[in-house]
Amino acid sequence: MNAPFHARAGLRDPFTAFVCDEATADMLRPVAVEHGWSPEKVNKGGLRNAVQSLSVSASPNILFVDLSESADPLNDINALAEVCEPGTIVIAAGQVNDVRLYRDLVASGIHDYLLKPFTVDQLRDTFAHAQSILSGPRGETQVDKPHVMTAVIGVRGGVGASTLATSLAWLLGEKAHRTTALLDLDVHFGTGALALDLEPGRGLTDAIENPSRIDGLFIERAMVRANERLSVLSAEAPINQPLMTDGTAYFQLQEEMKNAFESTVLDLPRHMLIQYPHLVHDAHVAVVVSELTLASTRDTIRILAWLKSNAPQTKVIVVSNRVPSGGALEISKKDFEQSIERNIDIMFPDEAKAAAQAAKLGKPMAEIATGKLAAPFATLSNMVLSHASEDGGAAETKGNASGRSLVDNLKSMLAKPKPAQAA
Repeated sequence: MNAPFHARAGLRDPFTAFVCDEATADMLRPVAVEHGWSPEKVNKGGLRNAVQSLSVSASPNILFVDLSESADPLNDINALAEVCEPGTIVIAAGQVNDVRLYRDLVASGIHDYLLKPFTVDQLRDTFAHAQSILSGPRGETQVDKPHVMTAVIGVRGGVGASTLATSLAWLLGEKAHRTTALLDLDVHFGTGALALDLEPGRGLTDAIENPSRIDGLFIERAMVRANERLSVLSAEAPINQPLMTDGTAYFQLQEEMKNAFESTVLDLPRHMLIQYPHLVHDAHVAVVVSELTLASTRDTIRILAWLKSNAPQTKVIVVSNRVPSGGALEISKKDFEQSIERNIDIMFPDEAKAAAQAAKLGKPMAEIATGKLAAPFATLSNMVLSHASEDGGAAETKGNASGRSLVDNLKSMLAKPKPAQAA
């Protein structure tokens, strides 16, 4: 709801209000006239009338709603968001004097909450600030920081790709000082918002259901802010609700994020490579997350081959996650690298205690990581930025390509050391 000016805003009514009592209406009308707005746009009925009216008509640039008759203001504001177009600046008024409610309302996207009874000067001030947002420029992007898009792909479920994606997004924002978007494309079971102790909202599901609504203002409204530089678009769609899409929404989301942020991190479930291969086309870097197991080795080989064929321009970083310290490996590092025909770029140790602590605190692992666990996170962030700044195609493999088949590679890992056989 609360988003900066867009050219389309000029096609809307500049102002509409829905109030619960005549005293509020009498205060609003002359202030509206001062701004050149029609006093007839001050309507009775409060929030319920606002939801009904806006469900069948376009939203104004500035919307004033009275919550005095609302039993559950936060849920009612969320209902208003369902019918309110992106770009509308919402100013709410009510009688509940609760700081927690104020914070929740602001977090949900409203511009301001005025506690009744408020003064004419307070009303003028909040309208003046709303108009300054409407007339101001869209989000600024630093010219010296070209956009960096990174796709994080787990070769199998449970290898920790989402954990690394969240940490990478946090590092790009906090340490590299880039405005960063984390786009979690696991629509039904995504953990991007959960890992940061956030409510995911309906932004991603709305985008999939209505791709035509996606623009810069939609992004600004739908993204949930984790901190000053990091915003998240995630979802927890009902598991009995399949979402049908041809992938247009995902492409448009990527395009708008490139315009609005300096970095984008895609938490990309592996099955989406099959359905929507175009998602990796614009990625500067692909972080392939694996474990030292036989199944992960097989699927790493397959995904690396897929990336080479479908996204040759994308630099590839191979990460081995949750490497046990005791040496109890299903597949040795040497056999893994020999099979995938390149070296592992980064190895993350298995730190169950740190993972549990991060989950309890609602923070990314990179934020709480210390000592030997912090180093690979820093390496990952630095490699992503250095790869993205390089020209040319996909990263060169570091291992010696032998031309062997997948079956040969897997057999070589399981075989005891002996002279190499011809492929």
